[in-house]
Amino acid sequence: MSLKNSNPQMNEGNDERQFAFDRENYKWVILGIGLIVVGFLLMAGGGSDNPDVFSKGIFSFQRWTLAPLMVLAGYVVEIYAIMKKPKN
Repeated sequence: MSLKNSNPQMNEGNDERQFAFDRENYKWVILGIGLIVVGFLLMAGGGSDNPDVFSKGIFSFQRWTLAPLMVLAGYVVEIYAIMKKPKN
């Protein structure tokens, strides 16, 4: 009884290797990582030099609204980059 492999990538004569992502997918991944890093950098800081003094800088628009939206947008771009099918 002979078992044939139905997967063409597993054949011995086929040396062509295919990657899961295309060049465009990697560009989207890098863009998404950049958005996430920028979002976390926008969240950083806001404290005061003296721990006895309260700083209202931690409640700014940048830290409460803009930074989380940037991180969320980065994750959405990452999901798109992973789900996008290569052209070939």
